[in-house]
Amino acid sequence: MQVEVQAKGLLFDMDGVLISSIGSVERCWKRWAKMYDVPDADNYHVPHGVRAIDIIKSLRPDIDAIEGLRVVEDMEIEDTADLKVLPGVKTLLEGLPKDRWAIVTSATKRLAIARLEIVGLPVPERFITADMVEKGKPDPEPYMRGAGLLGFSNAECVVVEDAPSGVGAGKAAGSRVLGVIGTHTLADLHQADWVVSSLEGLVVTSSGEGLQLQFPSAR
Repeated sequence: MQVEVQAKGLLFDMDGVLISSIGSVERCWKRWAKMYDVPDADNYHVPHGVRAIDIIKSLRPDIDAIEGLRVVEDMEIEDTADLKVLPGVKTLLEGLPKDRWAIVTSATKRLAIARLEIVGLPVPERFITADMVEKGKPDPEPYMRGAGLLGFSNAECVVVEDAPSGVGAGKAAGSRVLGVIGTHTLADLHQADWVVSSLEGLVVTSSGEGLQLQFPSAR
């Protein structure tokens, strides 16, 4: 089904939406879990779309979370072998007015910038990272802050997400949410307003009135 949506701005999650980093994330968190004696570390699967600091606090509340964060950040910045831009992303971002989009990510600013530079994507002028908010996704704060950077209400923005925690954050902030299948299935993204198989089919045109999105919805 072809869908047409009007919006003022776009708020993109990064990992799983713009960049594929799943291999690096899984490898590094297994290494981290083993280093910090997390039970069954070899089979640990990190919850995607959640801030690393919050994962660390849930796994090892007894350690220095800031130090634990630095360790896993260093691992992820070094592990870049299979990082790649996801289909359709480069063309999409190059065609968007710079003041109409922002990245809202659960990665720290240091890690997010490193990943964007490695894959050759632009670091946006408007950027909300894990270390800029008090509460991470699924709390609405990151997406509320992102809409504020663009100067629009959340109702005027479409959030683009791949993880249930991010979909929940976008909905809680009052935005419409476009889910992207990849790290999660169509069923996992049931809270999203629409779901696409990738951003390759998303066409965005801009005018003085805002943005028009056209895409084939998976449901």
